[in-house]
Amino acid sequence: MKSSEVAALLDEPACAHNHKEKSGCARPKPGATAGGCSFDGAQIALLPIADVAHIVHGSIACAGSSWDNRGTKSTGSTLYRIGMTTDLTEQDVIMGRGEKRLFHSIKQALETYQPAAVFVYNTCVPALVGDDFGAVCKTAQQHFGVPIVPIDCAGFYGTKNLGNRIAGEAMVKYVIGTREADPKPAAPFQLHDINLIGEYNIAGELWHVLPLLDELGLRVLCTLSGDARFHEVQSMHCAEVNMMVCSKAMVNVARRLQELYKTQWFEGSFYGVADVSQALRDFARLINDPDLTERTEKLISREEKKIHDLLEPWRERLRNKRVLLYTGGVKSWSVISALQDLGMNVLATGTKKSTEEDKTRIRQLMGENAIMIDDGNPRALIDFVKNNQVDILIAGGRNLYTALKARIPFLDINQEREFGYAGYTGMLELARQLALTIESQIWDAVKSTPPWKPRLMV
Repeated sequence: MKSSEVAALLDEPACAHNHKEKSGCARPKPGATAGGCSFDGAQIALLPIADVAHIVHGSIACAGSSWDNRGTKSTGSTLYRIGMTTDLTEQDVIMGRGEKRLFHSIKQALETYQPAAVFVYNTCVPALVGDDFGAVCKTAQQHFGVPIVPIDCAGFYGTKNLGNRIAGEAMVKYVIGTREADPKPAAPFQLHDINLIGEYNIAGELWHVLPLLDELGLRVLCTLSGDARFHEVQSMHCAEVNMMVCSKAMVNVARRLQELYKTQWFEGSFYGVADVSQALRDFARLINDPDLTERTEKLISREEKKIHDLLEPWRERLRNKRVLLYTGGVKSWSVISALQDLGMNVLATGTKKSTEEDKTRIRQLMGENAIMIDDGNPRALIDFVKNNQVDILIAGGRNLYTALKARIPFLDINQEREFGYAGYTGMLELARQLALTIESQIWDAVKSTPPWKPRLMV
């Protein structure tokens, strides 16, 4: 990828960073990709497309543990969970065999699995030695008659967020617009086509939301990329409205679809009762169908009453519990809304991967003096928990063992989790998991004096 192309993706017009005096997101710096590189961001953004063969062109170290790479769920194909790599070695680099290995890897994937398409992810080693992987993909597509999509996402280009945008740009450039949507089925009211961009179906939480959209007659053409299929991505241009679910990870896709196909879009969240209702209202507002608006309000009224009645016993158990939320992106503010719905007190939130718009939303929810933690090293998190009598740390999986070693109640909120918290029903699951975690008898046990140690005599 040319430096000008990287600069264009960093200089994203729809991102709040562009409105600063020095426009554009942060440029790549040496060592800045230690917490997730461009390849990592591109692969996790597209990996949930379930019927595609995902080939990593590079050394075996970049392949990772593909089967459990992300907690995304699929209603059918599990092809996306099978790790495929060209497994370049030193000999391949020295002898210049990278392009040949890539072609044969594509051939093997097609013959073995018959995927709807093949996505090829370029990594640091072949990018440094100059493999023309784009030409290999083009030749393979002509030879085999199956879409072969090149995703030039070498890790040294920049951070995970840049990788998300590279992935989105590849979908706009090579996939979206290459197929028309299926005809709308018969229905008692007018159906409207929508897309969910940045929804990854972690722990199957998308399935908490789809019944609501189905009832309203909002047909989801594609979720980019949770439980998606290649042909669904191809027809994304046919939607009337796009919802940007995961903050600014793929904002370039929403912007480009608006430029190319005049598709309206908005940013929203499915975490928390108020945010779910607002997302449904935003769909109705942008589509501007009076019948849809009326049906939306009726559904919201019914569902809010039902979920508030179900949540009340949990609120009694969780009210005024003190929370440290350390995550990033959309969850840095959307989960705050969900926790406040339960009557909990969020003392601070992590903003390492948050945009300026994310921080603005945090201030709206927590006040102008909201505590935002950018450097979440383990020692700092533990000290904050102890100094502020925090009842529970809600963070990503990498903080799990830190919390457990420090004997702090912990709930995983990131992509490795096993429970879905989106939608109205997801709120009930979130309340249940919070109560079970905080009230577990294990915390009293691990903080007490072990029976094999002598107790101090008074």
